[in-house]
Amino acid sequence: MGLINTLFGNASEMQPEALQQEFGPLLCADERIEKAYKLLRDKWIFTNKRLIIQDVQGVTGKKREYMSVPYRSVERFSVETAGTFDMDCDMKLWIRGCAEPLAQKLGRDVNISEIQQVLARYVL
Repeated sequence: MGLINTLFGNASEMQPEALQQEFGPLLCADERIEKAYKLLRDKWIFTNKRLIIQDVQGVTGKKREYMSVPYRSVERFSVETAGTFDMDCDMKLWIRGCAEPLAQKLGRDVNISEIQQVLARYVL
């Protein structure tokens, strides 16, 4: 499903252990990666303290922007499962001070309930 998810612009799950070297320098001493998702070159990393969104820019991909969203800034969130004819799951986060939510489409094979559990654990 990875190729199909990429073609449709859906994120697919990554193993947190594989990201430890890349994101280790960005993490606090007691912070750990819970869940991670990749969309083409960009990544959404859920830790036990915040959401880190990596936006890879430019042709070579050497320029990267990291947006850090502390869970205390998340006012509400929604997740939508895939349907019979709907090939993807959707996740939306409303951040304090922003009118529009952060939105991400996830592949059908992503366990959306696990994302909802992580968000519920740290946001509520």
